[in-house]
Amino acid sequence: MLAPMTSSRRSRNPSVIFDLDGTLVDSEPNYYEAGRRVLEQYGVPGFSWEEHTRFIGIGTRETLETLRREHGIAAPVDELLAAKNRAYLELAGAHTEAYPEMHRFVDLLHGAGVPLAVASGSSRAAIEAVLARTGLGGVLTTLVSAEEVEHGKPEPDVFLEAARRLGAAPGDCVVVEDAPPGAEAARRAGMACVAVPYVPGTADDPAFASAGLLFPGGQKEFDARRAYEWVTGGN
Repeated sequence: MLAPMTSSRRSRNPSVIFDLDGTLVDSEPNYYEAGRRVLEQYGVPGFSWEEHTRFIGIGTRETLETLRREHGIAAPVDELLAAKNRAYLELAGAHTEAYPEMHRFVDLLHGAGVPLAVASGSSRAAIEAVLARTGLGGVLTTLVSAEEVEHGKPEPDVFLEAARRLGAAPGDCVVVEDAPPGAEAARRAGMACVAVPYVPGTADDPAFASAGLLFPGGQKEFDARRAYEWVTGGN
């Protein structure tokens, strides 16, 4: 197993902002299936997992805007968004689990009194449903959806809004991310980043170069204690 790439942390009073999909929970299969169903419903069959991976880390609206344009779908994006959210919520309600080691990381931080938030490209309804399903909703209560800000990732808006709601300076925040657009958004926000690539093959993406702590092998290499000590300085 490769050792994580690391640099020293600066803040002694950190706040931690989690991405949701692919970071806290393995929801990408549900998002893929929801997207496949909706595209088929609107006359675009055969949407593949490989095509879906292009959009990992990108907000649902931005994803659908791109797919609508590429496939010449006549329906308005709001209609597609509503249909995908319905399909996703049905799938997520049936099966969504938090990554065990990431759940442990949340528990360690919460136990130490570290302020926590979730900032995601998903709808607020999807965020709340997934957190409730995984048992994390009672701990992660500060939530920001990309629908609540002007621009999704890789723009920094969701992370800056999360910091504002936590009452934290951006430079005191650590973002936990699985995708290059999220890592880039953290950099633009002036925040440190713990990167756990959902697709390990993206670990050498230039966007991850700014991560202070990178687990190149993704969730199979992620170490909650190692990440906790890096964020808190061992306190």
